Amino acid sequence: MSADVLVSLAVFAGFVALSEGARRCSAIVLAGTGLSVYARELACTFQLCCCTHELKLLSEVGGVAPRIALTCTYLASVVHALTFRGALANPSGVLAHAYRARLSRGAALRRVACQFAAAGAARAAVRAVWSLGGSALHARHRLLGYHCSSPVRAPLLTATLVELACAFAIQTAITHTRALEEKYRVHAVAAVITSAVYAGGRWTGAVSNPALAFSTQFPCSGSSFSDYCAVYWLGPLLGTTASVLLSDRVLPRLRRTAASPWRPESRKGQ
Repeated sequence: MSADVLVSLAVFAGFVALSEGARRCSAIVLAGTGLSVYARELACTFQLCCCTHELKLLSEVGGVAPRIALTCTYLASVVHALTFRGALANPSGVLAHAYRARLSRGAALRRVACQFAAAGAARAAVRAVWSLGGSALHARHRLLGYHCSSPVRAPLLTATLVELACAFAIQTAITHTRALEEKYRVHAVAAVITSAVYAGGRWTGAVSNPALAFSTQFPCSGSSFSDYCAVYWLGPLLGTTASVLLSDRVLPRLRRTAASPWRPESRKGQ
């Protein structure tokens, strides 16, 4: 394993430890105020975005083998799932909870605001870490002015559909693994996320998260802001909505139809 990979893993672990400390401190300091949930949303989204920045750098600039990048994606997904403890870190997830009346409209808007604020903070934080030049990869990226190219490598409609499909698959996995024990569920969802990245990553990066995309993809040159909005905001929101409607409306109706006995119409004259 190269020195660049080891340094990136250390940076990853550092961001997780920092976010975990913030979560624990906020749980104590803000106990009983009702604000700890928003502090946790800030910390978890910050962790997700910082770690994804580092993994993206390792994959796109460091040129690590795809199997190593996918392994890191899987492990990162497991770590995030185990440490978030109720935080969503995804505006699409907030939409699903609001639709299912698990969040009020005001609470949903505040969570989304926290997520985008943390996404912006993560963008600044990773640049500060990279500026230290802890590895040859970080030093090279600093010399390049932290430049990144557009990850959209398909026509706009195709790219939007890719993000829609990835978000649909991930949300469906989250919905239909709720009955599993947590120790099994996190691996099932992580496997779906990794599969989505493998399938759609070559065209869009398979982000499936509007706040995460705002942090990691929007700063890259090569596509317009409106294109990024269509691909990374509209696509995941439509994919999540389709998954929720399928799970909450379509499938229950099909089950009721299949369970109801068939009654032939009585013949006239009888």
